[in-house]
Amino acid sequence: MTAIRTESDARAAVVRACRHLSGAGLSPGSSGNVSVRVGARIIATPTGSSLRSVTEEQLAATPADQDGTPRPTKELPLHAAMYAAHPEATAVVHLHSPYATAIACLPPTPDGFAPLPPLTPYRVMRLGDVPLVPYAPPGSAELASGVAAAAPGHPVLLLANHGPVVAAATLDAAIDLAEELETAAQLTLLLKQAPAVALDAAAVAALTPPGR
Repeated sequence: MTAIRTESDARAAVVRACRHLSGAGLSPGSSGNVSVRVGARIIATPTGSSLRSVTEEQLAATPADQDGTPRPTKELPLHAAMYAAHPEATAVVHLHSPYATAIACLPPTPDGFAPLPPLTPYRVMRLGDVPLVPYAPPGSAELASGVAAAAPGHPVLLLANHGPVVAAATLDAAIDLAEELETAAQLTLLLKQAPAVALDAAAVAALTPPGR
């Protein structure tokens, strides 16, 4: 993907990302939202939009332009909380992808993480442990506060009974994380009734970056 240097670049990149995520079946209906940070501004999908059809002209900029239109997604506070926790991030993706959302409907582990066993090295290396943010209504201040509390040190989160949200240094990297999470969730559910062999503690420790 072309480097994002201007708001025009950001708008084009967000629309490409939206089409990719929709085509992959990760944003059913009008669900999901994407944002990119360019300097002090956030370019985000608008409220009520569908990722399969949103256009560059329909994207919202925050702080708003003088006319204040269009309005950004109601989940903008959630995006802002992720950016605040991850200063290196320039992109946030929030989806209602089926398998990750299904995992988000299961009880957390005793430590408050999503029940995603270390079935593959990639779950460990790319996702780490994924916090399960307690349920709060979509778009609410309570949800943004929950994300703000869970996000430091964790660029990948699951919102209970809601779906995933990820932050990354680039939009491509954020999409990769969202897809990796969906795959880990799918594997977990496919093997839920089977005697799956997870990686042992030594293997997990060897794969986990220091400080995670």
